[in-house]
Amino acid sequence: MRFIINSFLTVIIFFSINLHAADSGWLTEKNNSHAAVRLLSSAPINGHIELLLDIKLAQGWKTYWRSPGEGGIAPEIKWQSPVEASQWFWPTPHRFDVAGISTQGYSGDVSLPIELKVSESLKSLAGVLTLSTCSNVCVLTDYPFELDLTQSAPADFAWLFNQAKGTVPAEKGLVEQATVGFTGNQLVINLNKTNELSWQQPELFIDYPEGTALSVPKINSSAQTLTAIIDVTDDWGDSAPDLSGETLSFVVVDHGVSQQIKQQITPHGGNVTQINTSTSSLAAIPLWQMVAFALLGGLILNLMPCVLPVLAMKLGSILYVPQGQQQTIRRQFLLSSSGILASFWLLALFMTLLRAGQQVIGWGIQFQNPWFIGFMVLVTALFSANLLGLFEINLGSKTNTRLATLGGQGNAGHFWQGVFATLLATPCSAPFLGTAVAFALAAPIAELWLIFTALGIGMSLPWLLIAAFPAVARLLPKPGRWMNILRAVLGAMMLISCLWLISLMSAHIGYIYSLIIAIILLLVLLIFIAKHYGYRVAAMTFLLFSLLAAGFAWSTYSDNSATNRSLVRDSINWQPLTQAAIDQALSANKRVFVDVTADWCVTCKANKYNVLLRDDVQQALSAPDVVALRGDWTKPSAEINQFLQQRGQVAVPFNQIYGTAIKEGKILSTLLDREELLSVLNQASTLNQVSTANQAQGAEK
Repeated sequence: MRFIINSFLTVIIFFSINLHAADSGWLTEKNNSHAAVRLLSSAPINGHIELLLDIKLAQGWKTYWRSPGEGGIAPEIKWQSPVEASQWFWPTPHRFDVAGISTQGYSGDVSLPIELKVSESLKSLAGVLTLSTCSNVCVLTDYPFELDLTQSAPADFAWLFNQAKGTVPAEKGLVEQATVGFTGNQLVINLNKTNELSWQQPELFIDYPEGTALSVPKINSSAQTLTAIIDVTDDWGDSAPDLSGETLSFVVVDHGVSQQIKQQITPHGGNVTQINTSTSSLAAIPLWQMVAFALLGGLILNLMPCVLPVLAMKLGSILYVPQGQQQTIRRQFLLSSSGILASFWLLALFMTLLRAGQQVIGWGIQFQNPWFIGFMVLVTALFSANLLGLFEINLGSKTNTRLATLGGQGNAGHFWQGVFATLLATPCSAPFLGTAVAFALAAPIAELWLIFTALGIGMSLPWLLIAAFPAVARLLPKPGRWMNILRAVLGAMMLISCLWLISLMSAHIGYIYSLIIAIILLLVLLIFIAKHYGYRVAAMTFLLFSLLAAGFAWSTYSDNSATNRSLVRDSINWQPLTQAAIDQALSANKRVFVDVTADWCVTCKANKYNVLLRDDVQQALSAPDVVALRGDWTKPSAEINQFLQQRGQVAVPFNQIYGTAIKEGKILSTLLDREELLSVLNQASTLNQVSTANQAQGAEK
């Protein structure tokens, strides 16, 4: 009996020693009662050791991932034993945002698997674990430990180790294709899912490249496509180091599945692939509703000052159709509608190619290109000369016969009128248009083409209406001399559009050269008018052209001068638009008004003269607690691209108001409304809200 008892005790002591030898037990420190750690190890096999670090945290406390984020320190072991190499495996982390600081780490219980390479003769494993734990305060704690490697591992060690490795992100299974681009101040990550399921609630956890600070990823996902944009600075908040050619490591998580990805960073020349996270809310809007927005936005484009000259010219063409030939009117307007639709398809193709080439995309960005503006100047000049009767377009003998029959209106001419109307519409941003385009540019390619098709149909609706009911021609008076007067008026309207386009060239070639081009154009037209109509008409035209030239010189100089002169003086102290300026103003409890504009944006000009230059708006935006910030998108700007994309915008004008009561910012309507602007500006301040509430209570008493 004694033998049995002694044998039993020997076995217990043996296993107790064995368990203790490969298990550090739960280690605590008196200066940190909120955390406990334990280390378990396997016996060395061919110089290879598996080590498991268990961390147990009290409620409300956290520790950090391998890349902590904006603050914190990752767990670290300083080896006192000769460890040749170590590899840590990190479970999928969580994000913690506290007081504007974002960190990546763990809460509750977490187990970190570690693999070591050591000498086969190593008998014990010793070191000091340094663990940072945080709640309202942060505590840095050292845990010395020593494990006896001569003993066997705990019985359930293999199960515990494999269970911990099961929480580590896999190398594949979630993402099929990944690209990472660097724009100079942003990382742009594009991910395509491996299956047909759409992204649900994706998250990204980024390993900070050395010497950088990263913002929280701004994620836009639609169907199987995900785009994330991360702002990059150096450790001090200044310009980011060049990350091109480096490898970015990150974890993507969606619906409980995670994947570890390492991808080389490629340069994108300062261009961003897609719009940003604000459009994630657009993805929740049903597709049919976006199609309706596109139809309505395209319809409203016809009322924009960009398109009105072409629409007026098109309506005037009815006058040259002999009475009773309704079929001719129907054919002409159907051709123009097809030109509009074809143009929107070309725009869709243009946007598709830009997305494939990872270039910046947006509505009207072609007007940032001086060559495109020059082409439009040439086209509008030719249209002006044609309307003024200075020449007829020759398109072959058969077409010339039809031109003569129909007053210069051939089939090709009607088609190109639709194309021309669409090109002139792109610098205008109508209500509903920006929402539909923003959705389209972030959506899958098929939906992008659907939205742009709906935009084309929407813009074609007035033209299609006349094609469906050509009897509208009967409402017009009979042909007479007044038709020549109308044609001259339409020619003058087109000439004004031409001069406006020349004024846009001043941002690229300078004010003087733009003025010289405008004067040369007017002189050439004047010479042809004198030759075609005689010197008396030329003298009257000279007076008109002199007024146009003076107006062009004044408006161009006004937009490019430092004083920014205008009919109504702009007394607002505009500051350059930056995210840092917004943050600084908000930290000082000030309100912020953001205005992103461009010289080529006609809607921006309408907002300026109809709203922003009004006395009460000027006074409100000049208040001591209001900071007015303006961004200029006339020419390509990576900073403005970034700012707009972060807010899900692809077009200007863009206006937004921030304040202590609206820290996320309130985006105003495309066409500014004076009452809305003043109301939101007043609501942006908590002090104003308190004052308003007190006034209301006083009125009730």
